[in-house]
Amino acid sequence: YDLFLCNSGAEANENALKLASFYNKRKKVVAFSKAFHGRTSLAVAATDNPSIVAPVNETDNIVFLPFNDEAALTEAFASYGNEISSVIVESIQGVGGIREASVSFLQLIRSLSDQYNALFIADEVQCGYGRTGLFYAQDYSGVEADIYTMAKGMGNGFPIGAISISPKFKATYGSLGTTFGGNHLACAAALAVLEVIQQDKLMENAAQVGQYLIDELKQIEDIVEVRGRGLMIGIELPESLAHVKKDLLLKNRIFTGEAKPFVIRLLPALNITKDHADQFLSALKAHIKAVTVA
Repeated sequence: YDLFLCNSGAEANENALKLASFYNKRKKVVAFSKAFHGRTSLAVAATDNPSIVAPVNETDNIVFLPFNDEAALTEAFASYGNEISSVIVESIQGVGGIREASVSFLQLIRSLSDQYNALFIADEVQCGYGRTGLFYAQDYSGVEADIYTMAKGMGNGFPIGAISISPKFKATYGSLGTTFGGNHLACAAALAVLEVIQQDKLMENAAQVGQYLIDELKQIEDIVEVRGRGLMIGIELPESLAHVKKDLLLKNRIFTGEAKPFVIRLLPALNITKDHADQFLSALKAHIKAVTVA
């Protein structure tokens, strides 16, 4: 795989979509319900959130399909197959509520992309870089994508993004470019992150502590559903517990993400310990108990 360095997840996805279109000279992109791929240009057009899509971003080239719907995917390729440039998918949706693509769904994307000469783009910006216990969350499917997009965890807070490009095709020199991508400081940060992930066995830690959290959360009766892998966990709450996320922040200084309407999006640092996990679980149980007892 070749590597192209940029500055953010949105920029990585923009370049992946552009590269796919250069490759097969096509325009249509298949994306999925509740997807989030960025806030700029084509990346935001492929994001399933009309409130952040400006009129200038609107395009007829995006085909939105229900997530995990194999029949709809097959039908879309039957209808638009020779027009589809790429399929872009998060193997575990982040903003969409920590929803996991099934293995068979990802394998179908791979086989249909091969059949119709489209490119399979795995958006690993949020779910990748060791968070699930595997380097790419896509890896659990047993199939490889043509392009992987990365950012967020790459620099541990420092702005850096990248796309990893399959050897099945070559990017033409000059077709992609960036002013600050691949600068020395960003690369130093990215190398340091990889060294720590390897030396401190953070992927193994993500798998172990993540599974512990998932197992413990599933024992809490008032939680509607627990989803995810490793340290990418979605905790779906009933409406009566919608305030728990704010309580964790204001009363315990525990910062979590969310997905509307009632999902706590738990994405802790990959070096989290079991003791840290227990502190979170204790606080969460206390806030839930305060409501259910009252």
